[in-house]
Amino acid sequence: MASTEQPWHAAFPEPTMTADVMPQRRAMMVLSMKIASMLIIDVRRTDYEGGAIRGSLNIPAQGFWWNKGMLYELAYKADIEWVVFTCGSSSGRGPRCASWFLEHVRNVAEDNNMQVMVLEGGVKGWVKAGPQYTQFMDGYREDYWRDLFAKEEKSEEGKADTAPSGTGGDVSKAVEADGASK
Repeated sequence: MASTEQPWHAAFPEPTMTADVMPQRRAMMVLSMKIASMLIIDVRRTDYEGGAIRGSLNIPAQGFWWNKGMLYELAYKADIEWVVFTCGSSSGRGPRCASWFLEHVRNVAEDNNMQVMVLEGGVKGWVKAGPQYTQFMDGYREDYWRDLFAKEEKSEEGKADTAPSGTGGDVSKAVEADGASK
């Protein structure tokens, strides 16, 4: 019998606000030039490997809900202007936690000055942006990222191979198979 286990976030309320996206280039500029106070919250847990953006704080998403108030107090007392969330790709955990935090900042703390955002592309996007970005990572392991991206690429190819056309998702092969093109 198939498991009907709920996703980790099902135990918490759905966010009602959405945090904006912090462009990678802007985050890099703030980080490298130290022109503003920015705290990066990395919400990865089991995939917290291969390095992290320098100075980021790791608060795994699965426990973030209970820590958002304390995070706000720490950020407020440290006069942090930007709190930027990231995860592997900033498409799931990062945006969800950023949205919960934004709700806390605006609705509970009634703070309209602290900026809460999601890092464009996540840590994977940061690594893919090249050496000018990875130099601002602690514990960066090039081999880890090379292997991860190779696995992901292979996985994507596997998904294409199961496309309904039976041609691996390659339309040109479908046309050739029909004899319409050569």
